[in-house]
Amino acid sequence: MSDLNLAVVVKLEPDLSEGNISYNADGTLDRKKTKNTLGPHSKIAAQAAFYAKVKYGANISIGTMSGHAANNALQIAMETCDADVLQLYSDHKFAGADTIGTAEVLKNGVGKMNGKMDIVFSGHRATDGETGQVGPQIAWKLGLTFLGNVISYDVDLTKRTVTAKRLVNLRGVPEIIQEVEAPLPVFIAIDPSYKYYFDSVSLRLTAEKYKKEAFERAQHYSDFLQTFTLEELGADETLVGLIGSPTIVYNVQRVPKGKATRSAKVLDGSNPEHIRQTVTAIKEAFSAMVIK
Repeated sequence: MSDLNLAVVVKLEPDLSEGNISYNADGTLDRKKTKNTLGPHSKIAAQAAFYAKVKYGANISIGTMSGHAANNALQIAMETCDADVLQLYSDHKFAGADTIGTAEVLKNGVGKMNGKMDIVFSGHRATDGETGQVGPQIAWKLGLTFLGNVISYDVDLTKRTVTAKRLVNLRGVPEIIQEVEAPLPVFIAIDPSYKYYFDSVSLRLTAEKYKKEAFERAQHYSDFLQTFTLEELGADETLVGLIGSPTIVYNVQRVPKGKATRSAKVLDGSNPEHIRQTVTAIKEAFSAMVIK
């Protein structure tokens, strides 16, 4: 077993590629009628945890708050980072939660993971909310140092510290990369630009080994799944769900579908007539260009 324990809190989000999102009468998202998947920012957070799995042999636990449909997200997350444990926090009393209500559930979930967590990862934000608040709120509730917009990190297991590079945006100033060192445990919100790389053959081979293991585990992800209700989490009912959420949704408006301005035509490359049409179209496009 490694001396490094990691948690990744992930989000089940609407699959926007489907273009089919349903809402309840109170303005909240109807997740039962909306196709969902693992949020793209959550997947990046899982990739960041995988880096530590390869480099330090870290133990990884994944937690999410949702209904049974989150199984798809958990399976994708497991395949991304070769997680050792999956946790689902599912109770009808969690429904309608805003960011602070969600953070309360996830805070309790991290407390149910095996061992004391050294690093808790989250994505930069969720595409169905875009607030970027849940990560910092979980860190606050856990009493952890928060490091946001992290683009790379390394851990010193002897000193029990993490050194991270993070993007800092200041008005009127180009993007700044700030390097910080903090004692474990910490909470890290991963920047969307994060990409890991392994600078030795040994690490690359280890990565391939864990990727294969992750794929095999993900096929039987339910064997690693733990489910918790409100009571099993030990959460305060007044701090979760719609009751524990001060945010009020007054109105929801659908984003109008943009009108198509381009047309497409399928051509067969083995058809001489289609080739002639393509060449003619290219010539017309070039003739319309003004070269200065």
